[in-house]
Amino acid sequence: MLALIVVANPSPNSLSHAMASAAERVLVARGYEIAYHDLYAEHFDPVQPTGEDGNVGSSNVLVEQHCLELARADLILVFHPNWWGQPPAILKGWIDRVFRLNTAYGYPPGVGFEGVPVGLLRARLAIVVNTSNTSAEREATAFGDPLETLWKNCVFGLCGISNVMRRMYAPVSGSTAQQRAAWLSEVTTLVENSA
Repeated sequence: MLALIVVANPSPNSLSHAMASAAERVLVARGYEIAYHDLYAEHFDPVQPTGEDGNVGSSNVLVEQHCLELARADLILVFHPNWWGQPPAILKGWIDRVFRLNTAYGYPPGVGFEGVPVGLLRARLAIVVNTSNTSAEREATAFGDPLETLWKNCVFGLCGISNVMRRMYAPVSGSTAQQRAAWLSEVTTLVENSA
C-alpha cells in the first residue's frame, strides 16, 4: 500500500511539516510504502506550460514521478496553510501539473472536453490538513470555506475519490505549545483511525 504525503509550506519548522511527519510515522508503523514530498524543499516547478489537452506528459522528471505516485497511491495526504482561502501557489501548480488528463481523470470515448470527466485515481481516501490564522467559524460564515469545496469537489471528487477528510487547525498565530501538541495528537489519531 502506497501513501502519498505532500507538504506545501515554505517553513520547514511549520506545523504543517510536524503534522505530516506525525502522519508518516503512523503509516510507516502500519507498513505503508511512503512517497513523501515537501514541494518547497524539492523546488517543485508549479508552472504548467500547456493547456488541459496538452497536459498528458512532461519532460520534468519530478513531475513524472509525482504523477506515477499519485496514480499508484492508495491513500493521499496533503498538508498546507490556508492563504487567502486557497492553497499556496506551489500547491495549486502541483495540482495543475500532476492531476492531469489520463492520470487523475479522463473522458469516456466520444466525449470531448465540454463533457463530464471521470475520475481515474485509485486511492480510497484523501486527507487534507490545513493550518490557518482564521477561525473555522469565521472561515465558514464570512468566506464559505472555499478549501472544503476545492478539495472535496473540484480536486478529489472530480478525480474519483469520494472519501475526503479535511481538518483545519486555527488560529495557529498565538497558539500555545500545548494547543499545537493537542492538534498533532488529533492528526495522529485521525491517521491511525484511517490507515
